[in-house]
Amino acid sequence: MNIILIFLLNGCIQQPIQEPYVVVLGIAQDGGVPHAGCQKKCCIDRWNDPAKKLLVTCLGIIDPNSNETWMIEATPDFPKQFEMLTNNNPKKFKGIFLTHAHIGHYSGLVHLGREVMGTKETPVYVMPKMGKFLKSNGPWSQLVDLENISLTKIKNGKPTKLNARITVTPFLVPHRDEFSETVGYKIKGPNRSLMFIPDIDKWEKWDKDISQIVSENNYTLIDGSFFTDDELPGRDMTEIPHPFVIETMQLLESVEDKTGIHFIHLNHTNPALTNDSNAQNQIKDAGFNIAQIGQAFKL
Repeated sequence: MNIILIFLLNGCIQQPIQEPYVVVLGIAQDGGVPHAGCQKKCCIDRWNDPAKKLLVTCLGIIDPNSNETWMIEATPDFPKQFEMLTNNNPKKFKGIFLTHAHIGHYSGLVHLGREVMGTKETPVYVMPKMGKFLKSNGPWSQLVDLENISLTKIKNGKPTKLNARITVTPFLVPHRDEFSETVGYKIKGPNRSLMFIPDIDKWEKWDKDISQIVSENNYTLIDGSFFTDDELPGRDMTEIPHPFVIETMQLLESVEDKTGIHFIHLNHTNPALTNDSNAQNQIKDAGFNIAQIGQAFKL
């Protein structure tokens, strides 16, 4: 599947690749791992071990030929992810694509403002409701008013051309849309394509066939928030209707080549985050994968 792992040196991407590619900059659900306020087994041994910290779900797009980079999602871990993607060189950074208005996906925009980077007209690619939300609510509206960011409208199903080699196409998915619509993205290069669906409600709520989408693309990075329905005792899981990993695996069981399917956006409670756990082994034994920070997918 032409998947490689990029070696990180001093937190920065160092391995040269001539084809454009997508790199994983984070795999955790919005709150990251360890999770604020969590004293359970899933987090307790991670607090004092930086090596066990997992950054919030984010992708980078890199074209080595043009030395351009883009980010999908602006997470609470934006400073570290920006360093990993650009080696802290703003000249390489050409914009951010947002999926929706939940905190793990857009709150990192604050770092573009006058208190931190003070950027000048950084393109932020948004669907209509997402753009309206940012323009109408502080502190995001200040980023617009001071021209730290430039909101660039995108449309459902319409490709956005980044350069001669890369396009990014948003597509609507069902999710809790309190403040904005929710989209996934298809990232297409000269030879391959990748689908990114970090947040979605149950598959049956979508008017698309996920099996067909998987078969039509080289890679699919897919919502893996919860492994089963018993991870949040006392919570009504119908209010958080992500497809469970076990449900997705059953749905995609007939897919012949599963090597391009990677679960991402894992909640801190997800047992698949624990190495050699029963959950992690079930995923691997079934032919699926879990996305890894630093993993790259050639386009």
